[in-house]
Amino acid sequence: MAELIPVRQGEELDMRALAPFLAEVFSDGGPWEVQQYASGHSNLTYLLTSPARSVVLRRGPMGPVAPRAHDMVREHRFLEALHDQYPWAPAVYARSEDGHTLGAPFFVMEPRRGVLIDRAWLNGHPYRHEEGRRISDVMVNRLVDLHRVPWQRSALASMVKPEGFMRRQVEGWVARYQRAKTEEVPGVERLCRFLLERVPESRDATVVHYDYKLDNVLFDDRLDDLAGVFDWEMATVGDPLADLAVAMSYWTEAGDPAILKEALGEAPVTMEPGFYTRREWIEAYAARSGRAIHDFGYYLSFAYFKLAVILAQIYFRYLKGQTQDARFAHFGEATRQLLMVAMDVEL
Repeated sequence: MAELIPVRQGEELDMRALAPFLAEVFSDGGPWEVQQYASGHSNLTYLLTSPARSVVLRRGPMGPVAPRAHDMVREHRFLEALHDQYPWAPAVYARSEDGHTLGAPFFVMEPRRGVLIDRAWLNGHPYRHEEGRRISDVMVNRLVDLHRVPWQRSALASMVKPEGFMRRQVEGWVARYQRAKTEEVPGVERLCRFLLERVPESRDATVVHYDYKLDNVLFDDRLDDLAGVFDWEMATVGDPLADLAVAMSYWTEAGDPAILKEALGEAPVTMEPGFYTRREWIEAYAARSGRAIHDFGYYLSFAYFKLAVILAQIYFRYLKGQTQDARFAHFGEATRQLLMVAMDVEL
């Protein structure tokens, strides 16, 4: 399952302030032991365990954050509306909106237990190629299932505005890049102009996770299904091909540039024999969803650009001393190289 660590310095929870909130939500709760989930590069996620129960708490990062980023209230509301229609999304219990308790909004939800498919898992047992095929197959199926959720008949309909989704996305992420950049990278202004001028017309709208990757899911013990899908901060209703492209921006192949293999830590397991290639993934998605794949070079270029901007925002906070997490020290170089990858996608 996802790795739990002692809480990192500077990211501690004020349990004295939190205790009254937990006591009101869970009358049988406390005293609480706190651990932190090691994964994740922005929002902070903790496991709180008492003699009676375990719950997961999610909050935004410490210090100032970009406008409208890390919206825990919206993520809670989204999960609240989605869970009954997509059972791989965890159930949520309660939220705190005003920021008075912990200095920022947060919510608590059910824990899901399962297998995290990462390098430690790969090295921990005799890997078989058919496991990679099965994992790939499940990932495709659950994204297709998400894109079939009848969101129009749920509370999600009042939370989203799918019209103009791609235009807003491109304009918003280009603006974020301009605010977060710490150096001038040759060619990026041309890339931004291309992305702004060639926005494809979206042909349908579905629920999109928008950060769908192996780091954000857990599998059951048999690897036959997902035990849960997590980190719904970016989820909305929009263009499903944008969601597919984001998933593919994380799905690394053996022949990819080094930056795609190393940007976020250890080499991804998807490079191993048995896992789908990106082409196989896309073809399987198209066959099972019945959705035509068009303008995918554009979508993939934008997905790499979006990933670069996420790293740029984290690196900006690191340079400003708003986080001391040593994992972020190389994110400036990672941002530059990912921008180069975005420019090299065959359009």
